[in-house]
Amino acid sequence: MEKPAEESVEKRTDEAVKGEAALKPQFLTTKEKFHAFVDSEWQGSKGEKASENDRVEETNETPETKKLKLDADEQNKGGNPDRKRLRGQNKSRPHTKPTAYDEKRLCLSVLQANRECPFGDKCRFHHNVAEYFATKPADIGESCYLYDIFGKCAYGLTCRFAKAHTTPDFKTMENAELIKTNEGRNAVKNSLSKDLQNSLRKRSVAFKKSEEYLKTLSNYKDKRDQQGNGDHRAAEVSADPAGGEQRASTEAETQASPDKQPPVKTIGPLTDVDLIKLRPFEKKQVDFKDKLYLAPLTTCGNLPFRRVCKRFGADITCGEMAMCTNLLQGQQSEWALLKRHESEDVFGVQVEGCFPDTMTRCAELINNNTDVDFVDINSGCPIDLVYKKGGGCGLMTRTRKFEQIIKGMNYVLDVPLTVKIRTGVQEKCNIAHKLIPEMKKWDVSMITLHGRSREQRYTKLADWDYITTCSKLASPVPLFGNGDILSYEDAMKARETGVSGMMIARGALIKPWIFTEIKESRHWDISSSERLDILRDFRNFGLEHWGSDTRGVEKTRTFMLEWLSFMCRYIPVGLLERVPQKINERPPYYMGRNYLESLMASQHVGDWVRISEMLLGPEYMGCLCVLKIYAIKSFATQSYLSLFYSAWYLK
Repeated sequence: MEKPAEESVEKRTDEAVKGEAALKPQFLTTKEKFHAFVDSEWQGSKGEKASENDRVEETNETPETKKLKLDADEQNKGGNPDRKRLRGQNKSRPHTKPTAYDEKRLCLSVLQANRECPFGDKCRFHHNVAEYFATKPADIGESCYLYDIFGKCAYGLTCRFAKAHTTPDFKTMENAELIKTNEGRNAVKNSLSKDLQNSLRKRSVAFKKSEEYLKTLSNYKDKRDQQGNGDHRAAEVSADPAGGEQRASTEAETQASPDKQPPVKTIGPLTDVDLIKLRPFEKKQVDFKDKLYLAPLTTCGNLPFRRVCKRFGADITCGEMAMCTNLLQGQQSEWALLKRHESEDVFGVQVEGCFPDTMTRCAELINNNTDVDFVDINSGCPIDLVYKKGGGCGLMTRTRKFEQIIKGMNYVLDVPLTVKIRTGVQEKCNIAHKLIPEMKKWDVSMITLHGRSREQRYTKLADWDYITTCSKLASPVPLFGNGDILSYEDAMKARETGVSGMMIARGALIKPWIFTEIKESRHWDISSSERLDILRDFRNFGLEHWGSDTRGVEKTRTFMLEWLSFMCRYIPVGLLERVPQKINERPPYYMGRNYLESLMASQHVGDWVRISEMLLGPEYMGCLCVLKIYAIKSFATQSYLSLFYSAWYLK
């Protein structure tokens, strides 16, 4: 391996002060030498010739602005040249829709025990299995993960590992012993049933408890209008269905007249459940103390990734942020975010909304139809799409609505309600310390505080001094700190602040083994082959979750690439001159201890595709050319860009 020149090392040492991680000089190199080494080794191992279009020139320049084009009729007929073209839908962008993964798919009638096709000669799919196999993409590997684990592959002949469970006469094999072992096993819960989806679309689902609470809000509003600017305390107590004073008066009346008829008609012995709602301390409890909490990560925090983190020691997991309005409409893609794997022993779901009625109904819907240990309100989302509607961080400035949402959700839930917030909206105007004492009165079971404001996003370090102050205000309600934890040393410093636990987000994306490091109090100099094994586990979990056919394989690849855009930021411990690596330090160009370690350090999307091809075979029809074309030097830009395109055609 060629060593860099003296000047390059000195230059890199100077740049390290400006935010680059400090690496041992013998591993440092330049961008040109790094890419030349990665490309040459890849071409040598694969016997391929690199195309000039495979690597986009990494510069700080933004892509050229698209020129305004006139409509065809204006060009031909001399229309108004000042008229602007409609914008917002770049339909000319290159992409591949999921339905195009198999242009000539195998007919469902062939897959389902050769039943008769209802479309007959008009069917546009393959009925001849031999012809289908002639046009089908080549198999990725010789063994099928689904067949090896479950004894049967649900995707049969369409599986990209079909040769592992297909006879020479195109019959799908089954392992009866494994099938019997897995009989009755339900590995994934919280799926949306067809009956519930139809009921939601027809708006025929009853929300009894939500209606009770919303009536009290209406009564409270009427009383407030009558009282004007007077004291609203009495009306406020009556507005809270779980209010202590109202419940105390009800119990006093019941004790004063024991012979009085019960308020509800009963059959059999009368119980407490018939008379009163469970108090907050009688709900199902979750022990949040000293736990490691994997943050709900949009796009990357999918079920296969959470399974990987659980294997490394994550205590609490949470589904990706789901929009309450989409859940109430029965959208399949949104309900997929609530799915829970059997390995997730403490699991919650995170919902986002800005109105008490929709959030309360959504909470009741989740309470009655899913198996979760807690429900989390996202009041820290900084994106404009959510904030401008009044949701996410917008709730922190709308305290009356926030209070009504929390009380309403608490009223209908039988599990704890938690809240995730930021320090505030503006950078130098923290408001979390004002909200936390109020949230204690609203019976919140746990609070998570991200140590940045909405305006800061990720441009500043998390303010753990402020988190310390807020943790004291929150006591005895547990408060979790979140921000900039990338090593067990960062975790130890966070524990000294007095927080009840830690939420880890980007740290888990960069190095999912961080949970093991924290629990074992050590730095893990993990090898490149071990990291590839982690990606292989993700591949297997992805095929199990999204499918082993072409569509499932490409969906798994897309989420793997999104994850690799974070994972490439990791710098092996053995290469660091100063341990540990800080989350705000960008890695310089360096040569790893072997080729795979160097390849995993690449910041270029084309190299991420190469890593995915090691596990998932060649990319399908260039469907990832969007990521190749628009790859830009900035990590954040690469991540958000791939997130946008993956969400567009996969969700």
